[in-house]
Amino acid sequence: MAEKRDYYEVLGVSKDADANAIKKGFRQMAKKYHPDNNPGDKTAEEKFKEVNEAYEVLSDPQKKQMYDQYGHAAFDQTQGGGAGGYGSGFGGFSGFSGDMGDMGDIFGDLFGGMFGGGSRASRNGPQKGANVHASVRITFEEAIFGCEKELTLNLKETCSTCHGSGAKPGTSPVTCSKCGGKGQVVYTQQTMLGAMRNISTCPDCRGTGKIIKDKCPDCRGTGFVTRTKTIQVSIPAGIDNGQSIRIREKGEPGINGGERGDLLVEVVVSQHPIFKRQDMNIYSTVGISFAQAALGGTIHIATVDGEVEYDVKAGTQTDTKVRLRGKGVPSLRSKNTRGDHFVTLVVKVPESLTKEQKEALQKFDEAMGGAASGKKKNFFKK
Repeated sequence: MAEKRDYYEVLGVSKDADANAIKKGFRQMAKKYHPDNNPGDKTAEEKFKEVNEAYEVLSDPQKKQMYDQYGHAAFDQTQGGGAGGYGSGFGGFSGFSGDMGDMGDIFGDLFGGMFGGGSRASRNGPQKGANVHASVRITFEEAIFGCEKELTLNLKETCSTCHGSGAKPGTSPVTCSKCGGKGQVVYTQQTMLGAMRNISTCPDCRGTGKIIKDKCPDCRGTGFVTRTKTIQVSIPAGIDNGQSIRIREKGEPGINGGERGDLLVEVVVSQHPIFKRQDMNIYSTVGISFAQAALGGTIHIATVDGEVEYDVKAGTQTDTKVRLRGKGVPSLRSKNTRGDHFVTLVVKVPESLTKEQKEALQKFDEAMGGAASGKKKNFFKK
């Protein structure tokens, strides 16, 4: 027979652990090795027994004291019941003396009320319908200023023939005999911890508490039919890519008189060839000629509101940033509040020049004392 492991080690706690730490260690280990989480795993089953054995001793102050003093020998039946006669035998847990109410609470927390006294909410009451998800693609400008879109969707509607009951006209659903209309069934099993109650959805009525013997020919007993519907969607100004619009009660119908679910429409914004967006601001790049950068002048800048004029200052360098206030994205909360449009001015260098243009540029460079003329300027000469 394999040597027993230290009970504190089994629960993963230190030897000076208090009652709360021992209980916490038991919860973690019991959940880890519970048979429901490890179906067919014999090793996990043995460890689960070992965890319960350790907790039975360490959760009882008297047994814990004896174990701390004498170790496993305190409960060894081969030694006449050990120092204190606690020879209950752990093989079948017949002598479990721990607080079963406490054990029920622990396993109820871990496994949803499978142990005595556990219960679950009935599923045959009113339930809200499921939400429906859809998406709509819009342009960059439509995202800035808002728009109206139409979506064509296949949505469930309450069957007009049976009015949602699922039963053939002239008949009615009957109470499920298996669960008595509760929608749940309780199975009792004898385990090493005693009687275990397992509450699950009734397999006959699937949690509704009702059985439809004669199904409606139109909806085939589901209570719903699918209809194609056109939904009007109002896209607010300032919406961003990936954000969703919630349209109340345009989802699937509720169950047993519950309200309809919602329609969640995700907005997909197409990229713009010029503009980029970040939060409430818009960014773009505008090219200007060397002459405009050197001499200054008026240029036209494209914005979401149309072209605006801007006076370039003489001597403007490439990568100069221009801020157009109030030409950005409107706030979702207030259309009157808008971000800004930031423009980067980039000086364009011509890729090809005519002979005349080259000569003119060389003369300009000579006048500026540049290197293109082949002359070196003496910066030390006054």
